[in-house]
Amino acid sequence: MGIAGIKALTFDVFGTVVDWRSSITREGQIFGRDQGVEADWERFADDWRALYQPSMSKVRSGEVPWTKLDDLHRMSLDHVLAKMGIAGISDDAIDHLNRAWHRLDPWPDSVEGLTRLKEKFILATLSNGNVALLVNMAKRAGLPWDAILGAEVAGHYKRQPQAYMKTADFLGLAPQQCMMVAAHNADLVVARELGFRTAFVCRPTEHGPSQSTNLEPELNYDFAVSDLIELAQQLDC
Repeated sequence: MGIAGIKALTFDVFGTVVDWRSSITREGQIFGRDQGVEADWERFADDWRALYQPSMSKVRSGEVPWTKLDDLHRMSLDHVLAKMGIAGISDDAIDHLNRAWHRLDPWPDSVEGLTRLKEKFILATLSNGNVALLVNMAKRAGLPWDAILGAEVAGHYKRQPQAYMKTADFLGLAPQQCMMVAAHNADLVVARELGFRTAFVCRPTEHGPSQSTNLEPELNYDFAVSDLIELAQQLDC
């Protein structure tokens, strides 16, 4: 279909733009060193991330009221630390560890790719991250967003349709004028059903070297690329 009519690119962030697993592992190692705690910090990162969708599901279902991701992360972190038998740590130290999600590193291609894409398109987050988290992450990593949108602004977590539709509406655009960019098929399937154009970015090590999911596009998306620099090339940026 080409790029005709696309005005904005809306991005999943965790895993698509930033490498959460390596970053959280690093932050765990720093925490362990500072607190005198030894642990398998890669396992820690995986266990913490494993509670991501279940915690949001409680909000989506109405079991708990709207809760921003920072607070969901903290509840999950408390659970993981207790499971690891880590106790007696100051609340300030745990809060700093919880904000590790504000300090995630971009994939090597992300800043260059986004900078090139920004020359032609509006770039907006369509992430489950809360605004402060995404702003702090962008400031640290040099991510050149035009707008920080997504779950907290919409009041709905992906993959609820409102998260996508309200993001397009905030940009003053129809869904078909937006292209969802993500490394996760489930994200793109919903976006496409709602009328968004779609671009799959393969991140084969998001979950580590033994990753077995999201290694290839499951549907015929508009674009399928290996990184954001290739996406910029495909979009003539």
